[in-house]
Amino acid sequence: MSRVGLVLAVVPLLFARGAYAEEKQMTPLSSGVPMIEGMKMVDPGAMAPDFVIRDTEGKVFNYGEEKGKGPVLLVFWSIFCEPCRAEMPIIQRLHEKYRDSLTVLGIALDGEPMKSSIVGFVKQDNYTFRVLVDELDEKEMFKVADPYGVAGTPTVYVIDKGGKVVLSKVGRLKEEDLEKAIQSVLKK
Repeated sequence: MSRVGLVLAVVPLLFARGAYAEEKQMTPLSSGVPMIEGMKMVDPGAMAPDFVIRDTEGKVFNYGEEKGKGPVLLVFWSIFCEPCRAEMPIIQRLHEKYRDSLTVLGIALDGEPMKSSIVGFVKQDNYTFRVLVDELDEKEMFKVADPYGVAGTPTVYVIDKGGKVVLSKVGRLKEEDLEKAIQSVLKK
């Protein structure tokens, strides 16, 4: 696949980065998910980085203030990512099942310019978990995706009540594998 084709394959992740995307070499994973070379995911056992961004309603979400209240499922996704779209019903089912004991956050990487499309997609498919819209900082780095080392979509993190990453995975996950990770953090 050409470099242009590879960049187009990961438009959701690179959309808001502009020239930054051209500087990075793309590397496909064995699972077929194109990744940005040089990005390092937050590994299990590490502390999840704090962040502050807005949701689709414009309300501020501060992860640092939420830490300690319960486990969290973070899903980095894009409306342009077909594997993300296929995984979203699984995320919704898990949100409904664990609604009282797990915070589910969908972090859209499409940026503020696509906010109305993100809102439309979420409403159309009746997703009820909270959706946050990642944004660029003054260095044109994503405020959430870059500190988490998100280099492809979908990317999932399961974080325990203390803020420690239990699972980090890029690409689609089997529902039962994701549920096992969630159950392990709920038992702590």
